[in-house]
Amino acid sequence: MLEVRQLVKQFPGASIPAVDRVTLRVEPGETLGLVGESGSGKTTLGRCSLLLEEPTSGEVMLEGRDLRRLSREELRRTRRHMQIVFQDPVGSLNPRMSIARILAEPFDIHESLSRTETVERVRELLAAVGLPADAASRYPHEFSGGQRQRIGIARALALRPKFIVADEPVSALDVSVGAQIVNLLADLQQQFGLTYLFISHGLPLVRVISTRVAVMYLGRIVEIGPTGALFDRPAHPYTLLLRESTPRIAPSAVVVKLFPNAQASANLSGCRFRNRCPLAASRCAEEVPELREIEAGHFAACHFAERVVEI
Repeated sequence: MLEVRQLVKQFPGASIPAVDRVTLRVEPGETLGLVGESGSGKTTLGRCSLLLEEPTSGEVMLEGRDLRRLSREELRRTRRHMQIVFQDPVGSLNPRMSIARILAEPFDIHESLSRTETVERVRELLAAVGLPADAASRYPHEFSGGQRQRIGIARALALRPKFIVADEPVSALDVSVGAQIVNLLADLQQQFGLTYLFISHGLPLVRVISTRVAVMYLGRIVEIGPTGALFDRPAHPYTLLLRESTPRIAPSAVVVKLFPNAQASANLSGCRFRNRCPLAASRCAEEVPELREIEAGHFAACHFAERVVEI
């Protein structure tokens, strides 16, 4: 469905690229979870994959078509097939527009529908995300955060897209409400045959919804593989740190032992994680680790991945 090749996004004045030579694929019908801490480049990668941010270099392919080579009109027509659910359910909705107008706007841009057809499509969208038909006449401030995110999801569904970037769609919500949104996204995927890039900083959430998981650190993908394999046998120290840092009653012995004083830092050569890594050696400062297959479909960018799996 989506493939990015050697994608780079360098913001002016930044010492390192926000996205640095990332290559990955999202297969039709799957959910690829993208995880990493704040500042790792997850959102920038998601926005570049939709050309909401213009990449500095690299290719973005949707169903085999290089989006960066399309004309303005071709790209406009293609955008109906790729949509985004934003992180902030408040800021992503125009407070001066009724829900009916918010949901009808995609039709105004991409389709020529009669008023009756538009009203019916809006009603269908509200029903699909579990909201009543009378929500159409109300305004965003009249809804809770979870309801506003449902409206954002309905807007993303309006043109029946094939691919959706869900950019931390539950991070601003209570845990119970977030779980309902995740369940809704899973149900909609089955109902409409959707493909997701699901961005999150929480591994437990990604484990529930994702087919595969990609782990991002300071602009690079450091590990990618099937969800079960990546959680059960992480092959990169950073993935291990994320997994073991999941909140629990008592601190994880693995975190205390292996990462006693781990601090984030941006290395401009070699492995960017080496200052936080208990396995770091001189090779890590001299040689950038590339993604390599550790087991079937499971890749890690670590010189000592086999040792990490044994921890």
